[in-house]
Amino acid sequence: MAYFGSEITEDGAVDITTIQEQLGEADSVRVKVTGTVAKVCQVKGCWMTMYYNDEGESMRVSFKDYGFFVPKNIDGKEAIIDGYAYIETTSMEDLKHYAEDAGESEEEIAEITESKTELTFVADGVIVKDYEVEVGSAEGDELNHDEHDHSGHDH
Repeated sequence: MAYFGSEITEDGAVDITTIQEQLGEADSVRVKVTGTVAKVCQVKGCWMTMYYNDEGESMRVSFKDYGFFVPKNIDGKEAIIDGYAYIETTSMEDLKHYAEDAGESEEEIAEITESKTELTFVADGVIVKDYEVEVGSAEGDELNHDEHDHSGHDH
């Protein structure tokens, strides 16, 4: 297992498919969930998406204060995230930016024509199961958030 951000454990993690039920009518809810990583930002690993229901819908997971990143090659891995879930409206411009960062084609990006209200998550900590990062490796160095330019966009 590999750990990113605040130190968290698997204790108390519930299946991600319960996240909407836990959110209910609240603006936000603190929760620890386990689920499958769908995609990761291919620029620096500064966000990921995780499937949250059986229909294949995914929510965007960002990392608290951009204090840490995750590896770019963890699609399909099981992960545990601890933090806050909430509903947010994401602008068309930001959706296009995320699609670019995810490596989507120009055609797929062009299909984004409006903002979207969606389930979102800000994680304090992440555990990626069945994954190891070697200390001092180039991959480990890439997880340094200081090298990624966040100016001009809020993702």
